[in-house]
Amino acid sequence: MEQPQHCLTRIQSFYPEFSETEKKVADYILQYPEKMMHQPINQVAEDIGVATSTVFRFCQRLGFKGYQTMKIVLAAELATPLQERVQERIQEYDNERAVTEKIFNTSIRTFKDTIQMMDFSLVKKAVNIILKAERVEFYGIGNSGIVAQDAHHKFIGSGVATVAYTDMYLQLRAATQLTEQDAVVIIADSGSHTEMLQVLEAAKEAGAKTIVITNLTKSPVNKKADIVLRTVTTGIETRSEDIFSRIVQLSLIDALYTSVMKSKKETGKGTIQKLKRIFE
Repeated sequence: MEQPQHCLTRIQSFYPEFSETEKKVADYILQYPEKMMHQPINQVAEDIGVATSTVFRFCQRLGFKGYQTMKIVLAAELATPLQERVQERIQEYDNERAVTEKIFNTSIRTFKDTIQMMDFSLVKKAVNIILKAERVEFYGIGNSGIVAQDAHHKFIGSGVATVAYTDMYLQLRAATQLTEQDAVVIIADSGSHTEMLQVLEAAKEAGAKTIVITNLTKSPVNKKADIVLRTVTTGIETRSEDIFSRIVQLSLIDALYTSVMKSKKETGKGTIQKLKRIFE
């Protein structure tokens, strides 16, 4: 089994899905990573107030063979500057400059973490699916709906027939009308994965290819999709987490669009020129 190359990044990414006990272990590692490097597993467990087996299972939950393997990866991460690893939290006494800097710094870190976790072979496969599709539909609910609409607006200029639906009822109806020549891109966040599963199943039953963009790791949507593109969440303790997730997902859509247009070359340029003439 291939071992993950990041520890702190994975903890922050998976944090919303941890159990309360797992969050205790996660909080300890995030707060005292340097201290942990010099402690045996039984001492860490005692400091947290959990069983040694709980710490070991947590390491496996992150994808490591065990505690020592995780510490080796953690040691490599600790070589990065401290300011890049600190979780930016908005405090009551923060002024406008502090809030702005923290928001920007957290956005930057979320982008970096997502790039580190990204499987670019899946990005390539997603681009190929879009290129071959006769029609591409984008589905999202709530904050994810904003990303779906943005994707539709961008891909209108790609020469690909496209539409965005942000209402679950319309998504279900539209999904049943798809064919094997079509593709669906589903943007799923923590508040929509149950509904999105129904939509995904309808699209697959119709024969369409399915691409999911999500920051969720444990979701039935991920298991059933043809392609899953994972973004990283910050684990930040405010609703602003949605902001960072949405920004990264919007940028991922930009990357897909740019790659599609790059592959289309002259065809794509012609479509863009037509749009420019209309709005001149």
